Amino acid sequence: MAEMPMLKFVDRAQAYPGKRDADARTQDFQEIADRYAVPAAEAQAGRCSQCGVPYCSVHCPLHNHIPDWLRLTAEGRLREAYELSNATSTMPEICGRICPQDRLCEGNCVIEFSGHGAVTIGSVEKFITDTAWAEGWVEPVAVGRSRGQSVAVIGAGPAGLTAAEYLRGHGYDVHVYDRHDRAGGLLTYGIPGFKLEKPVVMRRVDRLKAAGIVFHEGFAVGEDASLDELRARHDAVLIATGVYKARQVEVPGADGAVAALDFLTASNRKGFGDAVAAFDDGTLDAAGRRVVVIGGGDTAMDCVRTAIRQGAASVKCLYRRDRANMPGSQREVANAEEEGAEFVWLSAPLAIEAGTVRASRMRLGRPDASGRRSPERDPGGDVAIEADLVIKALGFDAEELPTLWGSPDLSVSRWGTVLVDGTTLMTSLDGVFAAGDIVRGASLVVWAIRDGRDVAASMHKWLKAKARAEKVAA
Repeated sequence: MAEMPMLKFVDRAQAYPGKRDADARTQDFQEIADRYAVPAAEAQAGRCSQCGVPYCSVHCPLHNHIPDWLRLTAEGRLREAYELSNATSTMPEICGRICPQDRLCEGNCVIEFSGHGAVTIGSVEKFITDTAWAEGWVEPVAVGRSRGQSVAVIGAGPAGLTAAEYLRGHGYDVHVYDRHDRAGGLLTYGIPGFKLEKPVVMRRVDRLKAAGIVFHEGFAVGEDASLDELRARHDAVLIATGVYKARQVEVPGADGAVAALDFLTASNRKGFGDAVAAFDDGTLDAAGRRVVVIGGGDTAMDCVRTAIRQGAASVKCLYRRDRANMPGSQREVANAEEEGAEFVWLSAPLAIEAGTVRASRMRLGRPDASGRRSPERDPGGDVAIEADLVIKALGFDAEELPTLWGSPDLSVSRWGTVLVDGTTLMTSLDGVFAAGDIVRGASLVVWAIRDGRDVAASMHKWLKAKARAEKVAA
């Protein structure tokens, strides 16, 4: 009788794929982690305890069938593992790279609670679909029989691309409108290549284009067409723009700070070989400069690690709380420290001046609504930090879509996010839906994929009802 390949967590240690040496990886923008070899992936998948109640799946926004595809991987049934992994996610190899697994699936792994170290779910997820691409198992989008109805998707980020794929599968003509010259949204321009190499994103986009989804790149709604004009062209519209407006640093001299997304976009464009005037003239190039990044989330870590790779003279991250209370991934902080970044904890900017950031020492008070302890100024003294380039990475807010798009009847919250019906995901405008960060605020890619999946199902139901009503009326 063959040995059961699972439940090996007691006698088999947790082992992530190796990372390249810090000195070597800071010389380029390639991903820092190797990919599992087949035996290592099978061995690590076999550590899964096959829980009766799989908390990893429960805490995954997509509710991926994680224990099942781990078992298939451990048994050497990789193609089946790939097919199951792709049954719930349109971008599993991307989630495997950039999801904060330590806060989601792996952070809730039962064997992590037992002290044996979580199953390396994200790395196995990446391995499965990367193997599928290499072996030619990734099939074209299965396009449904034409329904004679068309859909506009505004925004080519993860929510928009996911919805587009599902809607095309239902047989709709899908047009994706995006103001950038390449699809992918933050996957393409916001996340550095050392976390997500761009060919990984582009092959997903190419697969959608091959399915007949029409991409209108470099198309700005509000300039090239109004929302009402798109509503007239299509049977339904999805708003999936994400949130891009940088939150401000409310201190004197803040106008001299660079927005994180401007900095990251310029760097990613250079990776594509684009001419970027603001980079080429030195404005958005950290080379040889003393860089200070203000913020403690994953975007701040992206900026810190990008500046190091650009050849900054020094890189410091200024954050008003301590390490335990920061919102970003602890893995990303560790990677940044390995690469030479310095963290200035419990410090908040007071003013940005020529060559200097003046900062106040902080201390932690009572927990706030988020559960983290609130920072308050420590009278123990201020500090001056030398800086030639200051980057603000304090998060993102929604743009003023009703004004930008000439659609005053589009209802938004006091934060500028689009309001939707909690069941149908339709906005205040008939036939106009919304999903992703533009509804929930800045969040995770995996949540955007989940929202894209959900809104596609809702739009499909509404469009079928519309077609039936039009047939009766005729």
